[in-house]
Amino acid sequence: MEKILVLDFGGQYDQLIARRVREQQVYAEIKAYNRVTVDEIRRAGYKGIVFTGGPNSVYDPASPHFDPEILSLGIPLLGICYGHQLIAYLAGGVIGPAASGSEYGKTEVTVKPGVLFAGVPEKSVVWMSHTDYVSTLPAGFHAVASTDACPSAAMADEGRKIYGVQFHPEVTHSEYGTKILCNFLFSVCGCAGDWKMDDYIEKTVAEYKTALAGKNVLCALSGGVDSAVAAALIHRAVGDKLTCVFVDHGLLRKNEGDGVEKVFSGGFGMNFLRVDAEERFLSKLAGVVEPEKKRKIIGEEFIRVFEDVRDKIGDPDILVQGTIYPDVVESGKGDAATIKSHHNVGGLPSVMKFQGIVEPLRDLFKDEVREVGRKLGLPESLVSRQPFPGPGLAVRIIGEITRERADVLRDADAIFRCELEKAGVRPSQYFAVLTDTASVGVMGDARTYGHVVALRAVTTDDFMTADWTRIPYDVLEAASRRITNEVKTVNRVVYDITSKPPATVEWE
Repeated sequence: MEKILVLDFGGQYDQLIARRVREQQVYAEIKAYNRVTVDEIRRAGYKGIVFTGGPNSVYDPASPHFDPEILSLGIPLLGICYGHQLIAYLAGGVIGPAASGSEYGKTEVTVKPGVLFAGVPEKSVVWMSHTDYVSTLPAGFHAVASTDACPSAAMADEGRKIYGVQFHPEVTHSEYGTKILCNFLFSVCGCAGDWKMDDYIEKTVAEYKTALAGKNVLCALSGGVDSAVAAALIHRAVGDKLTCVFVDHGLLRKNEGDGVEKVFSGGFGMNFLRVDAEERFLSKLAGVVEPEKKRKIIGEEFIRVFEDVRDKIGDPDILVQGTIYPDVVESGKGDAATIKSHHNVGGLPSVMKFQGIVEPLRDLFKDEVREVGRKLGLPESLVSRQPFPGPGLAVRIIGEITRERADVLRDADAIFRCELEKAGVRPSQYFAVLTDTASVGVMGDARTYGHVVALRAVTTDDFMTADWTRIPYDVLEAASRRITNEVKTVNRVVYDITSKPPATVEWE
């Protein structure tokens, strides 16, 4: 099987690069720069290598480097952002702070004709995010792209098939980024593009059949897309050794618990158990307002509930979670910066009764998870549903969490989702947030002082970046009118028009 190595130097987009490669039906695997050697790379038979971005300066002795021999392997190489600078540095070039200042966001680039930019207009928009730049190109390289602030926005050594780009072709903001990556994969590396998601499923199931042989397995099933697909994948590997546990923590959407139980208790041939844990979660969260503390409490309490269940159903050795890659990145695993702790990653306690945790989807993005679900035969109504975070409404209630505040948000959220679905507007994710702000209003000629509810809707294909959804005003008006009329104590509704970045999808 032909494959591309994505060599990770601590950037946020290593998995996004791999995903873009897999979209072209070329298999990509990711290895940390400090966990693979040149000899291992040589023996693996890669068709090409991509150096990822990273937050460091290559001239800092503490920054991640690599063996310069990699440039002499004869394997095509593409460096992105930090990876671009690192290739230049390893080859003898000079890197320093950008003379014209940093570049962040959408930037116009001018490219020169060549194999990497075949089919790309002379001028287009790319996504820049850098402070340093290649000030002196190494011997054998020449600049093939530039911006107003960066004369070496891309470089090439065509003889050795080594290229570098200062911008990020993997993000959707780079207009011809996919074309550039395709040129590297097919014109430079000579890939055939014959890898399918079926191959990933077969490989993963085979691995877990071996790794989990004879073990009892418990799956943390939230009823959302990720945990459902993880359960189906592991069920194919271990069969009735799997028990799916759905924890109703009292922070679900309206009627969510009953809906999850109806779907999973009879339709998939899995062992299913529902646990009512509302009281224990709400008591643990009482008086807590700091977002990271909420997530840590929820993460630990989930594990404690699963441990209680474990003791009652035959001591399962393994816990399965529906962790996907954006969860891992945002929780700051590896060299990536911590954005927020996800209950199933950064929020896990350090001591657990389980021998191990299995996360079969941790290398996939949301749209890839959906594709796996379809391949496994899950119903479209489940596969295409919008995401719902494991902590549930806890990350959508700003400030203290109480049953009363949760009920207010449940009702407002149900109305918003109803109005969008009735109007045929289907963003990638949409929900209501109960803020910790109260506002003055007037109802029936009387003064009110009530809750402010924020509505949030985003459109995205990978959840690493997201744009706020342009919902028609009449739909927003209908949702606002119904919420203020039907949900007691709410007298003001606002709409969040912030993209990711700078915001995240959730408010906490």
